[in-house]
Amino acid sequence: MQLGNFSVSLAVKDIAASRAFYEKLGFAVWGGNQEQNWLILKNGSTVIGLFQGMFKDNILTFNPGWDGDARELPAFTDVRELQRQLKAQGVALASEADEATSGPASFMLADPDGNQILIDQHV
Repeated sequence: MQLGNFSVSLAVKDIAASRAFYEKLGFAVWGGNQEQNWLILKNGSTVIGLFQGMFKDNILTFNPGWDGDARELPAFTDVRELQRQLKAQGVALASEADEATSGPASFMLADPDGNQILIDQHV
C-alpha cells in the first residue's frame, strides 16, 4: 500500500514561536500563510506543517499523488482505493472520503494509541 508523501502536522500554540524554533533546526518556510495560522517547513526531504488553532493533536499526514515537493505523480493509488483497502482489512475510519467523487479527498483514522492519521489527496 503506497500512501504518498509523508509529513507531520503539528498543532502549535504560537506559530511565530514555533517557526522561529524550527528555523533554528534548519527548516525553512516552503509554503503556507502565517497570517492564516499555517506554514509548511522543509529541511532537506523532511516536511513538517505548523497549524495554530486548527486541530487539537499532532497528525501524521500522507498525501497520495504527491512527491516530496508537492508535484503530482504520474501514477498513484487514489485515496478512495486506499480507503476501500483499509476498510476491507477491518480498519475503523474516523472520517471517510466520498467514494462517488474523484480528485481531491481525504479520510482519517487513528492507530491503536490514538495517534491521528490523515490521508489527504490534493490532486
